[in-house]
Amino acid sequence: MSFVVLQALTGLAGASSLFLLSAGLTVIFGVTRVVNFAHGGLYMLGAYVGWTIMSALPPGLAFFIAGAVVTAAAVGVLGAAVEMTLLRRIYRAPSLFQLLATFGALLLIEELCQRVWGAEDHSLTRAPWMRGAVPIGGTLFPVYDLALVAVGPAVLLGLWLLFSRTRWGTLVRAATQDREMVGALGVDQRRLFTTVFALGAALAGLGGALALPDRSANLQMDLGGITDAFVVVVVGGLGSVPGAYLAAVLIGEMQAFGIVLIPQATLVLAFAVMALVLALRPNGLLGRPIEEARVATAALIRPSSTAGRVAAAVAVVAAVLAPFYVGPYGIAVLTEAAIAVLFAGSLHVMMGPGGMPSFGHAAFFAIGAYAAALTTRAGGPMLPSIAGAMLLASLVAAALGLFVARLSGVYLAMLTLAFAQIVWAVTFQWVGLTGGDNGLLNIWPASWAAGPAPFYWLALALCLGGMGLLRRALFAPFGYALRGARDSQLRADAVGLSPFHLRVVAFALAGGGAGLAGGVFAFAKGGVFPSYADIPRSVDALLMVLLGGLQTMAGPIVGALFYTGLYDLLLQATDLWRLFLGLAIILLVLVFPLGILGSIQGWTTRRAAA
Repeated sequence: MSFVVLQALTGLAGASSLFLLSAGLTVIFGVTRVVNFAHGGLYMLGAYVGWTIMSALPPGLAFFIAGAVVTAAAVGVLGAAVEMTLLRRIYRAPSLFQLLATFGALLLIEELCQRVWGAEDHSLTRAPWMRGAVPIGGTLFPVYDLALVAVGPAVLLGLWLLFSRTRWGTLVRAATQDREMVGALGVDQRRLFTTVFALGAALAGLGGALALPDRSANLQMDLGGITDAFVVVVVGGLGSVPGAYLAAVLIGEMQAFGIVLIPQATLVLAFAVMALVLALRPNGLLGRPIEEARVATAALIRPSSTAGRVAAAVAVVAAVLAPFYVGPYGIAVLTEAAIAVLFAGSLHVMMGPGGMPSFGHAAFFAIGAYAAALTTRAGGPMLPSIAGAMLLASLVAAALGLFVARLSGVYLAMLTLAFAQIVWAVTFQWVGLTGGDNGLLNIWPASWAAGPAPFYWLALALCLGGMGLLRRALFAPFGYALRGARDSQLRADAVGLSPFHLRVVAFALAGGGAGLAGGVFAFAKGGVFPSYADIPRSVDALLMVLLGGLQTMAGPIVGALFYTGLYDLLLQATDLWRLFLGLAIILLVLVFPLGILGSIQGWTTRRAAA
């Protein structure tokens, strides 16, 4: 019995930490409808600022509380500055481009933390009162964890009082329901949004500061933190603060008991819970349906003009001849660029014509890479191994589509993220098959494709072939039907189309393309690792597609070449590559709010109409 009580209390302490991390994200999304990637950076910043303040204060409880409050206020001020200087300019942009801008802000915060505090971890020395314990059921339970158990409900109560008993809270709740009506009544929406963002940032900062006694401040907190926050927010229901706390308790308890009862599944428990909840309640535990902005803002344009085909032909010829005028390093970069083009193009099938955002496309990339590697280690030839990788990734994607293709917007994106994290956990923990964190090594090309130039030509041919097949599918009747279902599901149903089955096929096509890219990548790198399925690789594909634009087939090509080229250039040129990459992303979102080619297409259309 004491075991159950202690684990339940441990779960509640973890739930409070999860709630503090996710409550701010819930509040921000409820009013602004911005999926704020920078929230993880604010959480990390709260840990660093909290460490700096608390390390300089005497080791007393009152000083610890004061340090946490000051940290929350400081991060809240920074959050308000981010909203006023960046987000205020992009509220009318499509939601995924807002996400892109907040990812740029995340890179800036990460660079700031590294420059100010360095790359090493910073741990807070526990004060004597933190090291105490109280007897519960014959076992000692840490005092600090017991205090955390009370913090979550206290913050929940404070937010409830703020939103239900104050005029500002009434306006926030009204804006959550109907922002346009609030604006029509004369409320200054800019000031309201700024204060909401400041509150959300302050809660993230508070969460980072209160996490210090149990963990160090480090540069990995941002992506890990935003992933946990996304899971809690989606399970609880977008915009629902009570739902976020309920979800945090559910996930916290599952993790507390799971780490003892089923330790092999601890890495995927939260994502498995999210998948189950969304399968039963598509809007989360306490969420309500929200109006999602369509991912694609315009239909895919007609086939390329003569000038466009000529430019494409010239680019292909230049790519084929590249080994004759660049060195081995340049060939390696071009090989990765070709793979990135196919990876981004496969994701574009879902996001552009299909209108289905994905935060976990790296799952299919990793499945393809591991399938090719395992087949090769079993004695299979290289090309059949790559073909099998594409087929397996396509089949897995189709199976996933059968379960999730009826969802849309953020809920669909988060389920794909959950699937990718499950794939990552399997590759990380199934050491006997995948090699775990050590990966699978010595996956080299066949002798006839050995060497930088031969393999580059092979990768270029496979990736161009894959892009050609995707393009052919999207300009076939299937592609037009898919775009019709994206733009009007009711009309698609009326003319006898099945939007659900069209989306499942789009999943299969996108998964196959990503699996082909992953299979080629395995031979390009000579090995595969769990990181191939991790969040940063999915984010890379998302960035490539959004930077190029969703409105054209050429968009992901331009985005992939731009992103890989810029990333490689900055990585070699300066230690401040995160700073310049983040600034470049933000600048592109402000100047090209529909992506590079999407914005150029819009300008051309407006000029022609004028």
